[in-house]
Amino acid sequence: MESADLREELTCSICLSIYRDPVTLSCGHNFCLRCIERVLGTQEGSGVYTCPECRKRFSEKPKLQRNITLCNIVRNLHPTQLKKRMTGVFCTYCVHSSVPAAKSCLLCEASLCDKHLRVHNKSEEHVLTKPTTSWGNRKCSKHKKLLEYYCTEDAACICASCSLVGEHRGHQVELLNEASEKKKKKLRNVLQKLITKRKMTEKRVLSLQVRRRGEQEKAAGVTERLTTWFKDIRKQLEDLEKRVLSDITRQQKKILLPFSDLIQQLQKEKYELTRKICHIEELCSMTDPLTVLQEQRSHRYDFCGVGKGDNEVTQRGDKQVLVGGYLDEGLISVTLYRGLTDILTDVKKGLYVQVTSDTLLDINTAQNKVIVSGDLKTVSYTDIDQQRTKTPMRFTLYPQVLSTRSFSSGRHYWDVETSNSGYWRVGVCYPSMVRKGYKSEIGDNDKSWCVDSGHFLLHNTIGTSFDPPLSCDRVGILLDYEAGRLSFYELCDPIRHLHTYTVTFTEPLHAAFYVHNAWVRVMS
Repeated sequence: MESADLREELTCSICLSIYRDPVTLSCGHNFCLRCIERVLGTQEGSGVYTCPECRKRFSEKPKLQRNITLCNIVRNLHPTQLKKRMTGVFCTYCVHSSVPAAKSCLLCEASLCDKHLRVHNKSEEHVLTKPTTSWGNRKCSKHKKLLEYYCTEDAACICASCSLVGEHRGHQVELLNEASEKKKKKLRNVLQKLITKRKMTEKRVLSLQVRRRGEQEKAAGVTERLTTWFKDIRKQLEDLEKRVLSDITRQQKKILLPFSDLIQQLQKEKYELTRKICHIEELCSMTDPLTVLQEQRSHRYDFCGVGKGDNEVTQRGDKQVLVGGYLDEGLISVTLYRGLTDILTDVKKGLYVQVTSDTLLDINTAQNKVIVSGDLKTVSYTDIDQQRTKTPMRFTLYPQVLSTRSFSSGRHYWDVETSNSGYWRVGVCYPSMVRKGYKSEIGDNDKSWCVDSGHFLLHNTIGTSFDPPLSCDRVGILLDYEAGRLSFYELCDPIRHLHTYTVTFTEPLHAAFYVHNAWVRVMS
């Protein structure tokens, strides 16, 4: 508790309250900013300003300097006093200054500071509360008496007259304190439930945060792995490109070398022929017969044999060109195909799933109103009964067929192409699914899951719609057997996730197909 001396040191001599925004005059005395401004304002026009404490005179309005140290002391050491001041309720009896009230008397309808509170009547009828100026809600609006009771039937606070002669006469009433304690007890119960619920919510938040961090770390790991993976694929493609281009360059050199040799020979022959032509033209232009005839004897031109050597050179050159061969595009294609196949093999090893390329249709399960293609990849509907042999595995009522292969472990993916007309369903089922009767349709029992050509995913006759409907003719199916996840995708651009079933699989799964006036083809 603060001492009287310290309280006096922190009290403004004008308002007699704890300092608010204390400022200092040049004489050293401190006042509330608003208090001293009000005093100095009243002294304007007199030509003289004086300090309210020491009466020191100032010829000009004194400058006010904020006392930072005193501000900090008031703020840190007197939060209670500051809180009182923030209420705006002042003592009713301190008429010469604004002193914060400590309590209010409901009977007197007056607020009292600590000084006046000590001499206030302490009888029970004088009810003291927190400082307030709202007296109306503390008294009965009809009898103008203090509200002392609580009517449990009407859930209203009433005065004594209300319970005796008023509209609440004969009702069950309680003292305000008793009713308040009962309500507090209920509120404490509600509070405990809310605290418990908040703790549960906090746990859920923490759990979700952990899961979010896990997903972030998982995404970061997948991103890093795929980045390395694509980098390796690019490196392999670059190496394959260099190898194929190098092979083309090597073949080109081998092919072009005979061309270069032949061109060089022909250039020499051309030069020699040009020299001869020029000499003969020169002889032909001479007018002296003796010179022409003598020149002929000296060079001994064989006019009958001109042109014989040309055919020999041409034939010899053609043979040289043929020895060089042609660009072997087949070899380049084989090299490119083998290289891409090796890269694709490595790509498949790095995939999250095993791309199932050997999904074939089991004709032994095909109903007699469906046709299975020769490559066992396409199933289509027909009105003509195929008259197949009846077996326990064959569907008898619905136009359906299963795959020969089953999946009992691992991650698998396959996609199908569908017709734009008719009705179809694609999905998976257990081999124990019945083959006859109304429960044998895939999606209409607890042993099968599928998507149809409309906009439904079906399991155990329960349809889950997706919107918008399918917009392209390709559907992908992703099965993670151990994780118990079966996902369906629409293979448009971009790829759209339709739905994921989460199931604990208890049997191997077969790919399942239903067609009516439609067809479906397994693409991978």
